[in-house]
Amino acid sequence: MGKKAHILIIEDDTKLSDQLKQLLEAAEFDISQSFNGEHGLLMAMKAQFDLILLDVALPEKDGYAVLKTLRQSRTTPVMMLTAHGAEEERITGLRNGADDYLPKPFNLTELLLRIEAILRRSLPQTKSESSLTRLTRAGLEIDRNKLQVSFDGKQLTFTPIQFKLLWTLMQHPEQTISKPALYQLVLEREFSRYDRSLDMHMSRVRRKLTAAGMPADRLQTVHGTGYKLL
Repeated sequence: MGKKAHILIIEDDTKLSDQLKQLLEAAEFDISQSFNGEHGLLMAMKAQFDLILLDVALPEKDGYAVLKTLRQSRTTPVMMLTAHGAEEERITGLRNGADDYLPKPFNLTELLLRIEAILRRSLPQTKSESSLTRLTRAGLEIDRNKLQVSFDGKQLTFTPIQFKLLWTLMQHPEQTISKPALYQLVLEREFSRYDRSLDMHMSRVRRKLTAAGMPADRLQTVHGTGYKLL
């Protein structure tokens, strides 16, 4: 197994920062913390980090200013965190060089998924999840080595993207995974509210599973959010 990825959290809400630290350490990441923009920027410039979680509303120097200065000399992946979630702020963050953008309050499972997606691109060998090759749940079986899907013993034919979509949902059963997270994890591109390709792939996955006898309500659309597998 490779070394642990090192993540810097720049967040002035100490309670949230400590929550994130506990969560990410439990997921086997090394964590450093900073509670204001000036100090966080100094840490980001002095040490090597694999990812920075950067709040927008920071004392001394806001997240956008931190990111803009950082991008003059560093390519460290950055995920912006904000309480606002306005579309123009998301665009500002991405335009200034952010790799992802997550509005508060956020689901901690989704945060982990997005972190893994970013690190998978920048550190391909980092995550141990690559050793998992087979998942089963209530009659549904999928094998990542063979790209095979079956329900109650019936073999189904899935495209690579359809397989990846089902695999991602089966890794996190009964948990809603948002469309932006699925776009990054499965389609490997930014989410656009006008892009219907994920819905199209999901519709085909559902159709194949229900044709094989799986109850349609096991693969649920959570309106305005994303999808989950029961």
